[in-house]
Amino acid sequence: MRAVAAVVMACLTLVVAPAGVAGGATLAWRDCPGIDDPRLRCATVRVPLDHARPAGPTIDIMISRLPATDPALRRGVLVTTGGGPGGAGVPEPLNLATVVDPAVLARYDIVGFDMRFVERSTPITCGQPEEEPGGYWVRSATYQSLKDTAAEAREYARACARHAGWALPFATTAQAARDMDAIRAGLGERKLSFLGGSYAAMLGVAYGTLFPHRVDRFVLDSPVNYDLAWRPYELRRLPAFEENYAAFTGYLADNDAAFGLGGTPVEVAETLSRAFAEAAVEPIVAGDHAWTTGELGSLTVIATYFEQLWPVVATDLAAILARTPPPIPLDLRPAPLPGTPGVPVDNHTAVNMAFRCGDDAWPRDLATYRRDLTRLGTRYPVFGPSIANLNPCAFWPVSQDNTPPLAGNRAPAALVVAALRDASVPPANSAATARAITGSRLVTVDKQTHVPLLGGQANACLAGLVTAYLVHGHLPEQDTAC
Repeated sequence: MRAVAAVVMACLTLVVAPAGVAGGATLAWRDCPGIDDPRLRCATVRVPLDHARPAGPTIDIMISRLPATDPALRRGVLVTTGGGPGGAGVPEPLNLATVVDPAVLARYDIVGFDMRFVERSTPITCGQPEEEPGGYWVRSATYQSLKDTAAEAREYARACARHAGWALPFATTAQAARDMDAIRAGLGERKLSFLGGSYAAMLGVAYGTLFPHRVDRFVLDSPVNYDLAWRPYELRRLPAFEENYAAFTGYLADNDAAFGLGGTPVEVAETLSRAFAEAAVEPIVAGDHAWTTGELGSLTVIATYFEQLWPVVATDLAAILARTPPPIPLDLRPAPLPGTPGVPVDNHTAVNMAFRCGDDAWPRDLATYRRDLTRLGTRYPVFGPSIANLNPCAFWPVSQDNTPPLAGNRAPAALVVAALRDASVPPANSAATARAITGSRLVTVDKQTHVPLLGGQANACLAGLVTAYLVHGHLPEQDTAC
């Protein structure tokens, strides 16, 4: 019932606005839903559902603002949002304030926004009873036939069309980038600066391609290569997934006395493989929760992404396999902050699928997926059966290329940062982005992590270069390894 009510409320925002309303009205600032920090204030910007029809139906985008701490030094706005796609962006200014230098906070209003269809911004649903683990629809060919996965994926796509068909043609990164420009106009700013990570960094790239004359200083933390979104990007990160998983099993083996999962990487891998197979037949009950294969896989992906979380994931895995509650529970299913009203229970997964399926056309014949699974499932046995597998994008009701080419980006030079052992967005993505935006610089850190700056893993070298750029506009003279 809650999801149905949220869909009704979302559809009620599809009203026809007079020409020029988007970005032209005075913003009314108020408390932010789900956030009790009085420094952060929120407002609504009305934007066209389809920017190609500016006088057509509109949707509401919620933005937040953390004012510059020194108005005398204020340069402008530094925009940010959540990754995913599907992550909330309204709380992000508070998170960003913990990782950037105070000199940055003195000079910029930090402005966040929930991307279209996410949480506070006209949220959508695909009518599912809960989020997928990680907010990401994925099935493994190891435990389910391609025929069964296709049937499940087809039904999910049909459900999305039933519940959110009005939104799906307009769930694209390019449309969201145009929302950003409406936010800029609504704030009365001539240009905007930007700091985003992962998918949000790709959104920043799209903005620079569409509005290069509106770009001030852009920091792109681990951007997805826009030209590869989405299936080629997914398949090309398989080697990094397998390498980082091997590093994690090595850590578990080195610490067998603490975790008891095996004394060698091979033994650890066998232990985890048996647990996944068992959970695929019947979830593993540990305390008051029954762990599915998808949840165990999502927990393992966290370790594959973030070396700094190895002890936490290892401790939890050991407890689950011992049938006891994990002592350091991690939130595997995304959820809005308490006090955020009207968010459908499957919103984050719905948005993730809508944008990944809507940005470009995916293969629609099962033979393509069968070939990829045969080829990549053998070469990359841990993650190949999942990442190379079919998903609802094969049956999506809208299927066309909506991505402006990276080669068309004429924005001013950006600062691009990346971790060398990032499985989520391997550094080749960041390097390609830096090459495409003329004059940009790539700064790397040798860590197994994702979004090193926004994830709090920047060393003094990386943090200093980001500060020098945002405060003074100084880019490094060359690409730099920190």
